[in-house]
Amino acid sequence: MHFVLTLHSHLPYVLNHGRWPHGSDWLCEAALDTYLPLLESLMELEEEGVRAPLTLGITPVLANQLSDPLFADEMEAFFQQRMEACDEAPESLEKTGDRHLLPLVDFWRNRFEHLHTLFRAVDGNLVEAFRRREEEGRLEIISSAATHGFLPLLGREESVRLQLDVGAREHRRLLGREPKGCWVPECAYSPRGRWDPLPGISRPQERGGVEEYLAEAGFGYFFIDTHMAEAGESLGSYGDVPHGVERFDALWRGPDHPHTGERHRSPYEAYLVDSGDTGSSVAAFVREPRSSMQVWSRHRGYPGEAQYLEFHKIRWPGGLKFWRVTGPKLDLGDKEPYTPPLALERSREHARHFAELLGQIREEEGVGPEGVALAPFDTELFGHWWFEGVRFLQALFVHLPGVETVVPVSASKHLEASPPRHRIRPLTGSWGADGDFSMWMNDSTQWTWERLWPLEEAFWNAAPRALEEPGREEILAQAARQLLLAQSSDWQFMISTGAVPDYAERRFTQHCEDAEELVAALGAHVPEAQVARAREKARKLDSRDRLFPEILASVRQVLDRSGS
Repeated sequence: MHFVLTLHSHLPYVLNHGRWPHGSDWLCEAALDTYLPLLESLMELEEEGVRAPLTLGITPVLANQLSDPLFADEMEAFFQQRMEACDEAPESLEKTGDRHLLPLVDFWRNRFEHLHTLFRAVDGNLVEAFRRREEEGRLEIISSAATHGFLPLLGREESVRLQLDVGAREHRRLLGREPKGCWVPECAYSPRGRWDPLPGISRPQERGGVEEYLAEAGFGYFFIDTHMAEAGESLGSYGDVPHGVERFDALWRGPDHPHTGERHRSPYEAYLVDSGDTGSSVAAFVREPRSSMQVWSRHRGYPGEAQYLEFHKIRWPGGLKFWRVTGPKLDLGDKEPYTPPLALERSREHARHFAELLGQIREEEGVGPEGVALAPFDTELFGHWWFEGVRFLQALFVHLPGVETVVPVSASKHLEASPPRHRIRPLTGSWGADGDFSMWMNDSTQWTWERLWPLEEAFWNAAPRALEEPGREEILAQAARQLLLAQSSDWQFMISTGAVPDYAERRFTQHCEDAEELVAALGAHVPEAQVARAREKARKLDSRDRLFPEILASVRQVLDRSGS
């Protein structure tokens, strides 16, 4: 059985939008906690001769930020702030009678110094460092939609196309090759059919399935959650495999699945997803549920281990963390001091358990050598939310060779070895809390779509003319950037979860207002003075939101494909 570990790296655009807590510090914290430690672990595995064929997703909006020289400057300032926290901590701990925590100050100081050295060794360019590893055949980097827009809820199919075309184009620009796979934002899927998510408000239309737009943009595979395959629709076998007597027959679990009376789709193979007459087919990997729970769940999985660093208890001033989880449901005041060596040892034990669990799953589920277990996670889970998580991943690749029946491979290598033979139409859904679109479309977020959809209409109605009129292209380019930034699924997610909803609302509104002003200047018979003001605004926004330099090429491509 193949094992495909896929990490999805994403943050919304935060450069030039403040520092703490949700500006550039957000990005720098992710780099310090997750991206640099992950790079370090991959480099150590290389030195040890251990294969780690990770499938690593980096969204275009994140890749643009990590490649921006401004990020390197912000990161230097962040390292300095972290070191100042270490310098100030001893006196503060002495005053509060917490001298027993002093060894942990040295732990953090050594860690920050070490990662700072690594950051400078790669010239402050993490994207380039990961790209070199892909060139050496050590991992596979995939892309996503430009700003992580929630594709099934965007108001125009041109917007879906723009998100994906920019995603593929930016991958080629920054990573030097065609992206083979796409992490569809929020794993959100809808099939071909009628689009009308808010009857009476949205404009009804016939839309293609997500797979059609993926194929059109050149992507070969994507990922779906378990329930989307299990409760989806079987479309028969592909090629010369007889329908009914199938190679993976042993993987079907029987007729008693809660979603359907028929035998449901196994999560242990990749499927072809196509829309029939369109000829568009893309492979879909399905999340393996049992192993994923071990990593996702703080209550039932590894992150709740008593020895691991407690995420929620932070010492101020300085922002250093000195305590461990200790036990479930304990008050933060009862947390005990963190012991790094014990936590590291537990991460290695958990990695060994995870490797053995994969072997156990393969045997219990009857998965043959052509089967696959997909473990997809947000990259930021490791190192940031679960501090020891990166070391867990490193140890996992060390232990996997000891489980002979489980072979780690990249996603595309699995498809080369075992091309999909079965066709399905997945269930409409996402990997959100309820498996549907409700995390992004609900009473608290409906207003965002009611504002976004008219903006999309106005933009795409104005774009063909703007491309032909001299002096309007720079306005159109910045309007397109602001539209994409407004479409980020992060804003609805933060509103729905209650995590800094004010910030999300402000950012969403800001990008909508900027796009609306620019689009208004692209209409027919607009006074030249208004056009001049819009041109000046576009130039100012160019210095604030510095991303997607080839966006006009994508707009042209989308209009050509749409026949506009």
